[in-house]
Amino acid sequence: MVDIGTLSLILLLAMFALLAIGMPLGFASAFLAVVTLVLKFGPDLLFGDFGRGPLAVLSQSVYRQMTNYSLISVPLFIFMASLLERSGIARDMYSSLNVWLSRARGGIAIVTSIMAVIMAAMSGIIGGEVVLLGLIALPQMLRLGYNQNLAIGTICASGSLGTMIPPSIVLIFYGLVTETSIKALFTASFLPGFMLASFYIVYIIIRTQMHPEQAPLPEPKEGEPAGGQKFQMFLGFLSCLVVMASAVLTLRALFFLLTGATVLVEGEDPIPLGMPSDLPWLIGAGVLGLVLIFVVFGVERTKEGWQMGKGLVAPIVVIGVVLGSIYGGITGITEAAGMGVIAVFVIGLIRREMTFDIVWDSVMRTLKSTGTIIWVTIGAASLAAAYTLAGGPRYVANLIVGADMPTMTIILVMMLIFLIMGMFMDWVGIVLLVMPVFLPIVLRLPVEELGWLGTLEPKNVGIWFGVVFCMNMQVSFLSPPFGPAAFYLKSVAPPHISLTDIFKGFLPFIAIQLLALSVLLIWPPIVEVLLD
Repeated sequence: MVDIGTLSLILLLAMFALLAIGMPLGFASAFLAVVTLVLKFGPDLLFGDFGRGPLAVLSQSVYRQMTNYSLISVPLFIFMASLLERSGIARDMYSSLNVWLSRARGGIAIVTSIMAVIMAAMSGIIGGEVVLLGLIALPQMLRLGYNQNLAIGTICASGSLGTMIPPSIVLIFYGLVTETSIKALFTASFLPGFMLASFYIVYIIIRTQMHPEQAPLPEPKEGEPAGGQKFQMFLGFLSCLVVMASAVLTLRALFFLLTGATVLVEGEDPIPLGMPSDLPWLIGAGVLGLVLIFVVFGVERTKEGWQMGKGLVAPIVVIGVVLGSIYGGITGITEAAGMGVIAVFVIGLIRREMTFDIVWDSVMRTLKSTGTIIWVTIGAASLAAAYTLAGGPRYVANLIVGADMPTMTIILVMMLIFLIMGMFMDWVGIVLLVMPVFLPIVLRLPVEELGWLGTLEPKNVGIWFGVVFCMNMQVSFLSPPFGPAAFYLKSVAPPHISLTDIFKGFLPFIAIQLLALSVLLIWPPIVEVLLD
């Protein structure tokens, strides 16, 4: 029998050795799970009664993980992202955003960041976003003379926002492993996710203002509306969206009223924007929008604005379907993912872009991506269960707590471990391997000592730690030597752009990510702003 301290050291060294020789993480984890049980309980367990003992506990852990209903949302979100990438929805969205911001300094880079936020809110996948932005935005920025490092960093950093902005697959996995409310995790990550995106945009604005040569303005097109006129067209377009949204929500509220769904039952929350008291506000918003269209901006100007911005309508509909169904209390996470797939598919049919080849290719890519995630999940869940059986979490917890370090020092050590592991491992493995060890330690720490500004509610500590973990994974997507965003972009970048060039473009954005991580650590209650 090997003591748990020696076993932990063996596992750590063996994991890095197996990854270094190229063994996939899923198989390396599964192999080390069996090694852990053999070293801890002896080789007899492999030849004992079938279905009993440590191996049975391990298999039950894997089975419980794989049969979790919310796990079905992962392939659905991947499928939705694949359909979005192959259809013209994303390209039209980019064109519409570009119309409004093309005359601003650094406008193409800002458009790229905004598009990444919208894509993240639709699918929660990072690989497809980076590839798509690399195909659409990178050639245009290079053609206009943008600084290469700025273009590369903007695409990869913004394309990784799917980790932070709901519906994030990383948050879904964290919720599954830690049995934390996924809806609460989504709500808590909204503000930090958009904070990080705004940091990117502010950095782009400051950098391009300080160095105008890094973001030359394109030549004005003949007949292009001037700034003030274009702004009025944009407001007219927004007025159209307000009228459409108010009409849909009014019909929804009337449906709930007629079907008796608005009758409040003790213990149930009222339907968001679906109660009789909401009708005057919804109708008033629609009337205000009509007044703006017909009286203030004019029908002709609004029509032009609609033509310029209609590429944004489909993404807004998809986001409304996915997130609206979750926060509106209509469906859970899994059903919302399925509704999102249907929404993208129907929009593609209406636009006559949803061909059999696109659907088949999206299905194949979904199967490949899901297969990879599933194998990593099985292997990592096996190792986590085996290490737990061997007493690993208790040993690590006693080791860290017994070191008598200040609370925030413990948290910072965990952050450093996340950052180092993120340089070499996939986020799925980190969630499954490390969270069962770290989260119980965090939950035992004095809540009043977490952060330096404000105090978390004890019930929200697990949610905060999940958001902090996701912010760490933002850094891991850009961190050399195996930052996946670099390889995604390299697959579609021009031949003259090397991996070294790509990693060089990351550096300012990694600093921005660490700044956003610092905000979360210094001011933990930021995750509670929307929860409350």
